[in-house]
Amino acid sequence: MGPMFINADDWPHIGFRLVMALVVGCMIGFNRQQGGRPAGMRTFMLVSMGAALFVMIPLQAEGDSPYAATNALSRTIQGVATGVGFLGAGLILQESPRKSAVPKVRNLTTAACVWTAAGLGAAIGCGLWQMGLIGGLLTLITLSGVKRINQSVKFKFEQSRTIQTQEKVNLFESDEND
Repeated sequence: MGPMFINADDWPHIGFRLVMALVVGCMIGFNRQQGGRPAGMRTFMLVSMGAALFVMIPLQAEGDSPYAATNALSRTIQGVATGVGFLGAGLILQESPRKSAVPKVRNLTTAACVWTAAGLGAAIGCGLWQMGLIGGLLTLITLSGVKRINQSVKFKFEQSRTIQTQEKVNLFESDEND
């Protein structure tokens, strides 16, 4: 058996993979919960661990060939991605206004985070916990760091527009005085 495959009675490795999936989901969920987003820490923990559980099933199932297990794993990952896509779609449509003819698209980042948490959980479930942990940290950097950069750039842009407007007003006032 390769490093990805685990025996059904290998409790320490099974527990480690599931706990790592929970930790990565918790990190992302905590970040989203702090911002008051619709999906919080528990949701992300469950999505990440659930994805790990689903991919660990074919990794533990004994088959006649590694090809059969790999094929089952591939189909499982496709099913997880599809299922989590529906969960994300529900988050996006959740806050659409009822009276408006045009739906308001919101919560795309939260839906993408749920999808990412499932991918990270799937990676950890396959035994690729290092990739899952690095991916979780990069997700947090993306969520927190890029938001701060956007806010900083937006502040500087608005500040620049205010200065330009003030300069135009001053120029207009000086032309009137001449």
